[in-house]
Amino acid sequence: MTAKALGRSGLSIRPFVLGGNVFGMTAGRDASFAILDRFAERGGGMIDTADVYSAWVPGHKGGESENMIGAWLKQSGARDQVLIATKVGMMPGGLRPDRIREAVQGSLDRLGIDTIDLYFAHKDDPDVPHGEVLGAFAELIDAGTVRAIGASNYSAGRLAEAL
Repeated sequence: MTAKALGRSGLSIRPFVLGGNVFGMTAGRDASFAILDRFAERGGGMIDTADVYSAWVPGHKGGESENMIGAWLKQSGARDQVLIATKVGMMPGGLRPDRIREAVQGSLDRLGIDTIDLYFAHKDDPDVPHGEVLGAFAELIDAGTVRAIGASNYSAGRLAEAL
C-alpha cells in the first residue's frame, strides 16, 4: 500500500487503519493478537485506540485496549511497522491540561512505547479554553512524547475556533 502524507503532520500513513476499540473487551488476547498479526502482515499502517476503551464495561476502568495493543507490540516486535494513534478526553477530567499530561503517560505505559504517533482530543470539552488544550498538546510535542495531534468529535464551528 502506498503511504500518503497526513496533512502537515510529518506522518505518512497507509490507507488501512485498524480501530482497536474491541481489544480487551469483546476480543480477548488470542483473538486480538490474531487480528493485529494479520493486520501487520497485510501492510496495515496505523492502529487507533483510546484511553477510555473499554471503561463502560462493568469491571473495566479504561485502558484495556491500550494494554492489549501494548502486549502485542512487545510480543510481535512490530512497533517499527505501525503507527499508533490514541485519544484523550472522554475520561473524568476531560481535556484539562493536567488530565492530558496524566493521560498521556498512562497511555505510553500501557502501550509500552516512548512516543505516540498521533494523539487525538477525543471529543470537544467546551469547559476548557482551546488555548489551554492546545498548549498542553504543544508541550507533549515539544517533549517528544507525541509526534502529531488531531481532533475527534468536534463540531466544524468549534474546530474552526480552535484553528
